[in-house]
Amino acid sequence: MKVPFLNHPPTVAVIRLQGMIAAGRGLSDASLAPVIERAFRKGRPRAVSLAINSPGGSPVQSALIAARIRRLADEKKIEVHAFVEDLAASGGYWLATAADRIWVDESSVVGSIGVISAGFGFPDLIARYGIERRVHTAGTAKSFMDPFQPEKPEDVARLKTLQEPIHAAFIAHVKARRGARLAPRDLYTGEVWVGRQAIEVGLADGVAHLVPKMQEIFGDKVRLLTHAPRRGFLRRFGGAMAADALAGVEERAAFARFGILP
Repeated sequence: MKVPFLNHPPTVAVIRLQGMIAAGRGLSDASLAPVIERAFRKGRPRAVSLAINSPGGSPVQSALIAARIRRLADEKKIEVHAFVEDLAASGGYWLATAADRIWVDESSVVGSIGVISAGFGFPDLIARYGIERRVHTAGTAKSFMDPFQPEKPEDVARLKTLQEPIHAAFIAHVKARRGARLAPRDLYTGEVWVGRQAIEVGLADGVAHLVPKMQEIFGDKVRLLTHAPRRGFLRRFGGAMAADALAGVEERAAFARFGILP
């Protein structure tokens, strides 16, 4: 007797992780939670593939998303593969390390294991136009890194003390996930590597593209089910549309830092 469901081809769930990582917009744990849950539970997938193209962003959101992927992978005993497209830098690489194997293109940019804070200073601008700025605080650190005041050495020192534990957590995470595959050198300076360079230093496992690699592992008849966040109808209009436009400018600038246009 023929049992139809035994003849179904294997399924691989694909999660697209494209763009900046940030709470409230872009890639966030809140927006991706239903996507990730659905990918691991729907159709009994043999594996989950992450299609990553991200310049990074929030370290907290990166950690939350990666942790969710790992919890479900361990609970369901499903292997995870990450496929880096143009870029997996900073938080984008944090997401990639949620996978058991990381695959890159020959030209993929990978790494940037560091923490950055950037802004502008305008200490003379408002005075030039005869504008008086009034700031009153309860607490000496409330005007920390005020862009309309000259940069203070004590503010820079305090910023460094905030960045260092975040950097340390990032390093610990990469070491825990990549282990003995990492080259015995300092990979945590914020440097990036391209394609096979990333493989040589242990940040990636090989050169491969998603479809042919999944066919190689699971057979030519493997079914790929893509999962992505659903965009609400109302988000296309009004303030949300303007916010998305501004976010798009920021995202293009983040990709451009690595010589890539999204």
